[in-house]
Amino acid sequence: EATLDLAERRRIRSAIRELQRQELERDEEALASKRFRPERGTHRQDDKENWPQSQRLEEEQQAALAALSRQLEAITDVEELTKLLRAAGEYEERKLIRAAIRKLRAEEIE
Repeated sequence: EATLDLAERRRIRSAIRELQRQELERDEEALASKRFRPERGTHRQDDKENWPQSQRLEEEQQAALAALSRQLEAITDVEELTKLLRAAGEYEERKLIRAAIRKLRAEEIE
């Protein structure tokens, strides 16, 4: 815009277009290389580092569910189980309580 020479303006515009084209090609190459790059071992490394902690948490959860299961076997009142169901926060706990309720109702029907 600063120059009045039309030929110089054309050269500048074509140089700008060439730079934009080169930048676009570089971006496409970068995308292609990321898209088809094999997955590196960083995810596996994260799993290795987090495995003992997640394993410990899972074991604790299994122990808590086993204790809850034993507690539910001792309860014979559907209303008490329903109160426990409403207070339960975890899916697995609710699942066990619902199973205990179904079992009691089936025994009542028999």
